[in-house]
Amino acid sequence: MNKPEYISFKDWDILTNKYSSNKLEEYFNKNYPYQYLIGDVEFCDNKFFVDERVLIPRFETEIMTNDLIQFIKELDKKNLRIVDVCTGSGCIAISLKKKFEDATVCAIDISEDALKVARENALLNGTNVKFFNHDVLTDDIDIKYDIVVSNPPYIDKNETVGKSTKYEPQIALFADNNGLIFYDNIIRKFKAKYYAFEIGYQQKEQVINIVKKYYPQAIIECKKDYSGFDRFIYVKSE
Repeated sequence: MNKPEYISFKDWDILTNKYSSNKLEEYFNKNYPYQYLIGDVEFCDNKFFVDERVLIPRFETEIMTNDLIQFIKELDKKNLRIVDVCTGSGCIAISLKKKFEDATVCAIDISEDALKVARENALLNGTNVKFFNHDVLTDDIDIKYDIVVSNPPYIDKNETVGKSTKYEPQIALFADNNGLIFYDNIIRKFKAKYYAFEIGYQQKEQVINIVKKYYPQAIIECKKDYSGFDRFIYVKSE
């Protein structure tokens, strides 16, 4: 079979060496994510193991992570306390820890299966990230951090999504309250001076309103992704 346009030549070589043409065609006909077939992805110049226990890291999330890396460099402060909420594969937390070794980086997820993958990725990348199993929506969490970053589940449960996402953990994709419930809980429970969120392309105003509910004087910046959609919210709360 011919290489699909959305797969790089490098990844295609890996796939064709690992699977027969018939097997690949079978997987692609089922819209099975090729990243799971390869078993890893590149994110912020690092390699991360992925399987069906975790969401496949997207390039949008990489944009946010690189933005945050640049912001921390400009902030020029040592020993920052950073938490990645809804960490999944751990790609954000681990990428930050690799750049800022003096920082204390924590990562939280409701899924113990996801945390197993994240811990494996921390070992793979030689980083010391502290992982915690918490349900952000129900657990009492009252901890002060310098920076909170999150790519939470934000797709409304009634929204139609791509066929390949059916193989990814649904708990990492869909959320109640029009996909907004995590933003409210994270801002309320995780006290921080700075926040970085990935958002749904139609959620800009709603997320800004949630931020202002807790931080009326906050400085808020919204940034678009490469497709021109509102995708990131950056907050200075104080």
